Amino acid sequence: MTFASLGLIEPLLRALETLGYQTPTPVQAQAIPAVLAGRDLMAAAQTGTGKTAGFALPLLQLLTMEGPKVAANSARALILCPTRELAEQVHASVAEYAQHLPLTTYAVYGGVSINPQMMKLRKGVDILVATPGRLIDLFRQNALKLNQLQTLVLDEADRMLDLGFSEELANIYRMLPKKRQTLLFSATFSDDIRLLAGQMLNDPLSIEVSPRNVAANTVKQWVVPVDKKRKAELFVHLMRKGRWKQVLVFAKTRNGVDALVDKLQGLGINADGIHGDKPQATRQRALDRFKASDVQILVATDVAARGLDIEDLPLVVNFDLPIVAEDYIHRIGRTGRAGNTGEAISLVCADEVNMLSAIEMLTRQTLTRKMEPDFEPEHRVPDTDASGQVVKKPKKPKKPKLSGGGGKRNLGKWVDSGDVAPAEPSIKPVRKVPVFNTGPRKKK
Repeated sequence: MTFASLGLIEPLLRALETLGYQTPTPVQAQAIPAVLAGRDLMAAAQTGTGKTAGFALPLLQLLTMEGPKVAANSARALILCPTRELAEQVHASVAEYAQHLPLTTYAVYGGVSINPQMMKLRKGVDILVATPGRLIDLFRQNALKLNQLQTLVLDEADRMLDLGFSEELANIYRMLPKKRQTLLFSATFSDDIRLLAGQMLNDPLSIEVSPRNVAANTVKQWVVPVDKKRKAELFVHLMRKGRWKQVLVFAKTRNGVDALVDKLQGLGINADGIHGDKPQATRQRALDRFKASDVQILVATDVAARGLDIEDLPLVVNFDLPIVAEDYIHRIGRTGRAGNTGEAISLVCADEVNMLSAIEMLTRQTLTRKMEPDFEPEHRVPDTDASGQVVKKPKKPKKPKLSGGGGKRNLGKWVDSGDVAPAEPSIKPVRKVPVFNTGPRKKK
């Protein structure tokens, strides 16, 4: 199969040839004809399989072939992304695909001045890539009108709900024309997203080119048990032992990112970090330096779990496991992309066992454990498996009670020091799913 056989026009084929695209990926082969046919779409595929081209190429063709010229302060197509980094990444790809077309594209997001964005929108843009918050700001300031919108794309909608954008999505939905095409693309589709899709999409075609919530088989994964207080020491040991050249490291909190970066820089290691508290310009500069191999270690919160596309990134390290299991798939999906192979190592301490169990149950695989000599944890990490069960350590037999009055007094029920309290089940954070009013209420 070729891109030409999918019905793409010559300017798009020329751009793909320049970019070195040879044959469509499975998600592209199924999505492109469906989008060109005007269908609403819900497509799930592993990260790194070309989802952006799957919606951007047919969208560009539809806008080129159909519809009037874009009006002032308007957009003909809207692509919503959860983070600034992903918005930049998606816009860069769209601009490359559109290099031979008479279309305008632009990206808007928070963390930077809104005034240049308002100025840019005065002439209107054919394709607008946006984060939800900044889009609403522009709309409320009358800098953007959406009455000319033909297509809405939600990229990584599950992440938008994780980040608490449910209310924003509901507000945006009310701003849009009822007659439009809607496309949902993601690597994972939770039950919440399927409910959202049922409310927003009209008779959608569902595409799943790989098993639901399964990590890419091009990524070799394993776990190294360690005490929490020794994680940084173990990371430095593994880095020097493996002579790591370029590593993307995920930490759970912003303070955790800063602490690890400070420690690495103190050891003379070329490291930088990105998280939500840093200005957008600082974050972008760190990403650019990492992509150019000017930075050896990039430490990030989940702000970088999506939208960070680095050619042949060899290694991802989970310094902390993610709270939401689906984010594990997106994190390790930064490596092993486009047919390349990669490795993902998770440093796991005892109090992360429920997160580990949730990840294994989601991905339907038990992650291999490799104990590192001299770093065996004092606090044992209980065994887990893909069933979602935490295997508790066998209890020690209780000592027989001493008869007679010379023994210890019975002070109630005692728990032997060898007993292990049952681990709490992994609890996934409750996420609000926006409820959309699709019609007038019936009178009682």
